[in-house]
Amino acid sequence: MLWFLVPHLIGLLFWAASLLYLPALIAGSLVRENAFREPADPFDSISRLVFTRIATPSALFAIIAGTLVFLFDHTVDIWLIAKLTLVAALVLSHAATGLLILRAESGNGKPVIGWCWVLGIVQCLLMIAIVWLVLGKPSLQEWL
Repeated sequence: MLWFLVPHLIGLLFWAASLLYLPALIAGSLVRENAFREPADPFDSISRLVFTRIATPSALFAIIAGTLVFLFDHTVDIWLIAKLTLVAALVLSHAATGLLILRAESGNGKPVIGWCWVLGIVQCLLMIAIVWLVLGKPSLQEWL
């Protein structure tokens, strides 16, 4: 099982780091006073590169390795069900990050920076809750 747990943790580190970085990167790319300019092609942005080349593959890698850990460990507890529910919410926030990139690239004047703040806070809270569940492994009696 350790052979699947280590790749799962590595994938999680890359996925979490990229998800925490992307809202700031999207908001920073919209500020026109910065020294770094985006490429002329709006669909060739750094945000899109990080999302498609780092965040999404590491998310898939972490989920596949975590599924293998689950299959070989045969653990079915209430904390695991709660963790998987939070991971599903994190996957939805990952998709929301992709939608936010598309909204930022369209440049149609819709507010994006506020949503970057909201998305970053939600993702951070989800990650804290997942780590708390995994490290604490609370039993059903502790939940009630």
